[in-house]
Amino acid sequence: MAKIKAKAFVGKKAPDFSLEAAGGRQVKLSDYIGQKVVLFFYPKDLTPACTQESCDFRDVYAEFRELGTVVLGISIDTAATHERFAAKYELPYELLADPEHRVCELYGVWQLKKLYGREYMGLVRSTFLINEKGKLVREWRNIRVKGHVQEVLKAAQELK
Repeated sequence: MAKIKAKAFVGKKAPDFSLEAAGGRQVKLSDYIGQKVVLFFYPKDLTPACTQESCDFRDVYAEFRELGTVVLGISIDTAATHERFAAKYELPYELLADPEHRVCELYGVWQLKKLYGREYMGLVRSTFLINEKGKLVREWRNIRVKGHVQEVLKAAQELK
């Protein structure tokens, strides 16, 4: 994959990508034209906040599907780690592996972070809502987990 220069902007076409899912299957964002898509970027499988967010999406997944909305989770973990995570928590949606953080950079979620005075590059928890035509219509950046999924679901309902 070539070096990525584009960034995701609300009101513009969502940047397309192809990432590995469970079982080595390649998933392209463009495969979902005609459906709404929720892309949620989370830092790491099997950590408390990421598990909570993933399970929150799981718990309302049927409601997203009724709205014609696909849910895709993306982190820098491997597809094998995603498989274990999805199996352990019975996650019904695709988890996509971006270990080289190319798609994270494309969507502007790979950023400088600080923790206990230490600076490092990392994935900032963020969510994007894409309409049926592939246009980015909403974004939530640097979010807090509590109540977030309900806010995303409400936004998806408003697109109906």
